[in-house]
Amino acid sequence: MVALFTSESVSAGHPDKLCDAISDSIVDACLQIDPNARVAVETLVKGMSDRALIVLAGEVTLEGEPPEYESIVRETAVRIGYNSHSIGMDASSSELCKVKANITTQSANIAQGVDGDSLDDVGAGDQGMMFGYACTETEAEDELRGRYFPLPAALAQRICRRLDMIVASGEIDWVRPDGKSQVTVEYDDEGNPLRVHTVVIAVQHDDALKDRFGGDIAAEQSHIREVIKSEVVEHAIPAYWLSDGYILHVNGTGRFADPGGPYADAGITGRKIVVDTYGGMARHGGGAFSGKDPTKVDRSATYYCRWAAKHVVASGLASRCEIQVAYVIGVAKPVSLRVDTFGTGTISEQELTERVSRVFDFRPAAISRDLKLNRPLYSATSAGGHFGRPPTDEGHFEWERLTQSRLDALNS
Repeated sequence: MVALFTSESVSAGHPDKLCDAISDSIVDACLQIDPNARVAVETLVKGMSDRALIVLAGEVTLEGEPPEYESIVRETAVRIGYNSHSIGMDASSSELCKVKANITTQSANIAQGVDGDSLDDVGAGDQGMMFGYACTETEAEDELRGRYFPLPAALAQRICRRLDMIVASGEIDWVRPDGKSQVTVEYDDEGNPLRVHTVVIAVQHDDALKDRFGGDIAAEQSHIREVIKSEVVEHAIPAYWLSDGYILHVNGTGRFADPGGPYADAGITGRKIVVDTYGGMARHGGGAFSGKDPTKVDRSATYYCRWAAKHVVASGLASRCEIQVAYVIGVAKPVSLRVDTFGTGTISEQELTERVSRVFDFRPAAISRDLKLNRPLYSATSAGGHFGRPPTDEGHFEWERLTQSRLDALNS
């Protein structure tokens, strides 16, 4: 019996992702000034016929002068590609794009629970539950090996990162910043991925592209499909998963021409939480990541749960692992920790939970210490997924880095 599972991703120029990028750029700027800065910033963006509007709202407390919020907003949006009103927004223009900042300091009632000098003094920045997940789906071939990540989400993310690279480089001049991908994978009876079944892509494009084909919309759409097929899909997805052929849909409504982005859809920080994590393959606690400093366990504890789950799977103790942790605001020690291997574990889940709690310290200050989170590293996470990506020499995605000492400790 054929089983199918689908995950989606969105490009950096998707309006919601644009807002995530702006919020995370502000987090990075604040942490650059003060590694102990407290940041919780949301962004809203909307393009209109005469101008665009970007609104910031939130709380920032730090030692030192706050960063120039408006400059950060504009620089981030321009970097992503929004430098023309005809596309959907010109963030470089104060006349065509207005920025409004509404930022106060962190609530004293929250601060008293997260400020401290010891691992036990620094409590969680909020109550809530967080999940982390890992599996062996990406380990079947060399190009994705080591990611321990759900295959549909991994491939959808790669497609959107490829679109982002094209926009940044300008190698295909008609591709615009706004885009989406969706990948459906076929599984066998034992839950092992077999092949890519269907790929769906929406890509904003230059409205004038049709003029290269004498105004022939059908010829324009055929050209877009063939270029996206060869330069995006088959560039991003390893051939191993495409060997049996696949179904491809590009711009299902027909054209996705300028203006798009914030003009076509308003954007808000934190609306793509499933895109940010496991593409629906694992549970989600409900809290967004972007715009938050690491005392916000919505972000940091989710990263840590992923780190722990990845170690469990990489150590050979399970082929699927989901970890849940829960907190009380202002309290360092979690109220619960649960490990679920969905019947794939080599030891009991009770024993595995005991090992995880012994090897990994889920107190918020310990999480920040172990993953080196009090640094400006969050802009890199705002598009393309927070998980399943290789850690870098610059310290990005530390929660993806396997350590031999912890692998050994889990097996002892």
